[in-house]
Amino acid sequence: MRIGELAKITGLAPSRIRFYEASGLALSVARKANGYRDYSAEAVWVLEMIVNAQAAGFSLDEIRQLLPVRTNGWRHDELLEGLQRKVQEIEALQQRLARNREQLLLVIDGIQSKPEGMPCADNSQRVLERLREEMAANKAGAAPGK
Repeated sequence: MRIGELAKITGLAPSRIRFYEASGLALSVARKANGYRDYSAEAVWVLEMIVNAQAAGFSLDEIRQLLPVRTNGWRHDELLEGLQRKVQEIEALQQRLARNREQLLLVIDGIQSKPEGMPCADNSQRVLERLREEMAANKAGAAPGK
């Protein structure tokens, strides 16, 4: 199939397909005598895997290492290790995001609960002190043996 048909099937722009090909992610396809590339059906699933992996947070370098394109099949141990590493990265990101969310909620609460007549500058100091106390309590709770 030609690149236009491949683009239609995958929903990718032809330029994106060429980019993946030039980046060593998709199978390189030799040109026919008429100058057109002729892609196999395998190109569809390779491109879908690349897009799905990017959506899952994999970088192009990570994808390049995990795809079986340049080898003759999956490298089971490397694939499994790469997937497990990405899950660990996602879990760490989720923990950071949860901490950030809690801090933002604390700030919002501090702003909303500003005592009547307290100047904003004084309230900001009150909110910052509350944040410092919360962060110190979280660090103490995360210390080994606590």
